[in-house]
Amino acid sequence: MSTATRTAATVLFDAPGPRARLRYRLFGVLALAGIAGLFGYAYVKLADAGQFDAELWSAFQYKAVQQRILDGALATLKAFGLAAAGSLVLGALLAAGRLSDHRPVRAVCGGVVEFFRAMPLLIMIFALYRGVFSAEPLWALVVGLTLYNGAVQAEVIRAGVHAVPRGQSEAAYALGLRKTQTMTLVLVPQAVRSMLPAIIGQLVVTLKDTSLGFVITYPELLYAGKIIASNSPGYPYIPMIMVIGPLYVGLCLILTAVARRLEARSRRGANRRTPAAA
Repeated sequence: MSTATRTAATVLFDAPGPRARLRYRLFGVLALAGIAGLFGYAYVKLADAGQFDAELWSAFQYKAVQQRILDGALATLKAFGLAAAGSLVLGALLAAGRLSDHRPVRAVCGGVVEFFRAMPLLIMIFALYRGVFSAEPLWALVVGLTLYNGAVQAEVIRAGVHAVPRGQSEAAYALGLRKTQTMTLVLVPQAVRSMLPAIIGQLVVTLKDTSLGFVITYPELLYAGKIIASNSPGYPYIPMIMVIGPLYVGLCLILTAVARRLEARSRRGANRRTPAAA
């Protein structure tokens, strides 16, 4: 943080006094106590229902069960990778259309974006599976995720480009650059830094939405867990959720960590370029 930024933060924000710090600590302790109480209540209820009995957890010691969970995780990552790439490409195309100088192009792209943003994702995936990809549930899931998340990414990209100060585009036009050159050389590189967190956040949503493949029998992580639980003694659905859930959380945390590293690297690159540009 620069000296000017620290000075502005000091002027605009008063440091909390002793009473305020004591109040913040009290709120923190109460929040931790509340969370601990919820976890304790959940543990007691599950224990009373016998969900921690050894026989319900015995299925996880078999190699076949472990392999099915691994295959489900790989299938989840496969669907996510295809949908993430497709949604970014579609989002860039739709955003370019919405930023076009031609009104018909803007109207068509705007209608496509609004339609797929408003369409419930589960209905879209199920309709694609029944109507088009009945033999390939993977593509029903990927196309549905691509259409929905591509429409959302288009709005993110469009908002990021509009967030760049107007003087940047005016200066580019004054130098004789065309619209395409202004977008690709001036506006988009600056917009990437501001819209990267929103793009990564939507990619995390895409990763979690791969669990909707459960409805169309795509063998992703959740569907694999359902098959294991339905074929195991005692039908251990709750233990399976307690195993599958942290896997989803772990995948999302890994993606978020990668995004933060990319964002930090882009900021460092921008800071290195600023003195030279000045």
